[in-house]
Amino acid sequence: MSDENVMTIREMCDSFGVTPRTLRFYEQKELLFPIREGQKRLYTRRDRARLKLILRGKRFGFSLEEIRQLLDLYHLGDQQQTQILRTYEIARERLADMERQRDELNTAIADLRDQMKWAEKMIATVNMPKKAAE
Repeated sequence: MSDENVMTIREMCDSFGVTPRTLRFYEQKELLFPIREGQKRLYTRRDRARLKLILRGKRFGFSLEEIRQLLDLYHLGDQQQTQILRTYEIARERLADMERQRDELNTAIADLRDQMKWAEKMIATVNMPKKAAE
């Protein structure tokens, strides 16, 4: 294997903005499978592609177990049909969750704004000079 096809742990960290600890954690969770040469880890193009998908899945809120299962579906030999379908199903569920969370957050923001308006009125009344109140 030529040096152009592999990256060291430092190169992976620099390229993907992750820590060595993160890479070792993903390896422990059987998401990445670097080549081991003693203590040295070498990451192949396959590992780089997997890490890119792991980070994208995490950004979308997929669990590591879901990501691992999706990555494992790549090798079924069905032109990734099963992998794509399952990814779509999980993505649809995640999108619904995110939209629900957004709606709940929008409601909470509106409620907080209303409470702050009430508080501003109360503060204004408390700070009103006594003569103006009479």
